Amino acid sequence: MARPTTKTDLIEASNNGYESLMAFIDSMAEQELTTPFDFSQDEKKKEAHWQRDKNLRDILIHLYEWHNLTLDWVSSNQKGEEKPLLPKPYTWRTYGQMNMFFWKKHQGTSLEESKKMLEQSHREIMQLVECFSNEQLFLKGVFDWVGNSPLGSYFVSNTSSHYVWALKKLKAHRKVCSNLL
Repeated sequence: MARPTTKTDLIEASNNGYESLMAFIDSMAEQELTTPFDFSQDEKKKEAHWQRDKNLRDILIHLYEWHNLTLDWVSSNQKGEEKPLLPKPYTWRTYGQMNMFFWKKHQGTSLEESKKMLEQSHREIMQLVECFSNEQLFLKGVFDWVGNSPLGSYFVSNTSSHYVWALKKLKAHRKVCSNLL
């Protein structure tokens, strides 16, 4: 599916992406759930996240934390509290460090709890999307605090596109596990 450019497409892509992700998770075998992620044999998987995430919980927590960044950013700015999406001291050049902070923060979080947390944050972010008109989401310049991109692009990045990323990673893990047999 193409990157959403309307509210209707955003809602559909986000909900479908979330449901596809959850269905894939429900289909994961015990071996896939218990085998630590290891993509070190694939030369194409060099980005930091391929080494960072060691299991399903890590992926779910990553999605949850980015939902919360978005929820907090939008809520604060709507109240007139100027706030960037990324909390200090992080920037777009150092957000990988923030992702590692999230990873470390949740090493004691259970898989079951991470599923509940993501379910809740997905529900909240979709409710927030509903509060905006198509124009507010996809026209540039509607909100000063968003900058040069439309608000909807942040919702796309932190919902539908992020779900595609997570599913791709889980499918790659399944392939690694099948090669272990």
